[in-house]
Amino acid sequence: MRKTLYIIGLSAFVFSCTPQQNAKKSSYKPKSPVSQPKTAIKTQTPEKPKPQITNDHGVEFFTTNIADATKNDNTASYGSIVSAKPAGYKVVKTYFPAIAQNFRQRYLILHYTALPDEKSITVLSQQAVSAHYLVNNTGDNEIYQLVDENKRSYHAGVSSWRNDKNLNDTSIGIEIVNAGYTADATGKKLFVPFSDDQVKKVAALAKDIITRYQIPATNVLAHSDIAPTRKQDPGPFFPWKKLYDQYQIGMWYDEASKQSYYDLATSTDFTAKYNDPAFISSVQTQLQKFGYGLDLSGKWDDGTKKTIEAFQYHFRPQNYDGIMDAETWSILQALSLKYPVK
Repeated sequence: MRKTLYIIGLSAFVFSCTPQQNAKKSSYKPKSPVSQPKTAIKTQTPEKPKPQITNDHGVEFFTTNIADATKNDNTASYGSIVSAKPAGYKVVKTYFPAIAQNFRQRYLILHYTALPDEKSITVLSQQAVSAHYLVNNTGDNEIYQLVDENKRSYHAGVSSWRNDKNLNDTSIGIEIVNAGYTADATGKKLFVPFSDDQVKKVAALAKDIITRYQIPATNVLAHSDIAPTRKQDPGPFFPWKKLYDQYQIGMWYDEASKQSYYDLATSTDFTAKYNDPAFISSVQTQLQKFGYGLDLSGKWDDGTKKTIEAFQYHFRPQNYDGIMDAETWSILQALSLKYPVK
């Protein structure tokens, strides 16, 4: 019995003398959770549902714009959608339309035919020239369409405006039946007026085209604007100011601005600097910057005179002698101020 008690006491002593460090090692402590950096969850902006494509008797149409109209972008289609049909494969429109697109039709160009009605139809529909539309002079309510707006018609020829060339590629052409001009004994061109019915037709047609394709005022032009050395149409009797005032079509200057420049020009001896090469170069540069395709020769050469004449047809039709007088100069300044190149 005494031996047993001795063993128990010895065991207690040994336990009590064990270092506390070892005791701590043997004790249990729950581990604190280690915080891990959270993985950022990428949230995708949900794609806006695209309007449905309209199907009419197997022909597809898409008439809604989902692009950025402020950038002159437009996805609407004003005709049937043209798609490829590759042999053995199926073209699907699961992701149609992409928003990054705009219209080919960036310009509207106006012409006269210099021919009577029947001859105009024959030439523009059966020969190597054409236009998208032909406005007749028969007093009815019809306008003839000759070329699909999505296709290129052959109406502009060698042409340019600002930074663009070969405007057949990017324009819609409207031909107006009109006899054009004859020259008198002095060589002055005598033009034929347009009928009121024609002007109303042209205004309605142009407004429709401009609105659908978002064509800016600076891109509504005469054939003579884009080819001044070889074309005169639609000439000084075409009522550009009336289209601007009554239908908000095309460009026109502000009268107050023009008058301010005119007062400035006439307060000095404007004619004294007329033949100064620096003044001529300045005029040529301004015409070129405004949009006309013109060589900077520093001389009143034939190309410059014809360009001034074309400018006068459009913006100063009372006198189209090809001379840069104070009034023509003032109009050019006012237009350049109102329609700067962007």
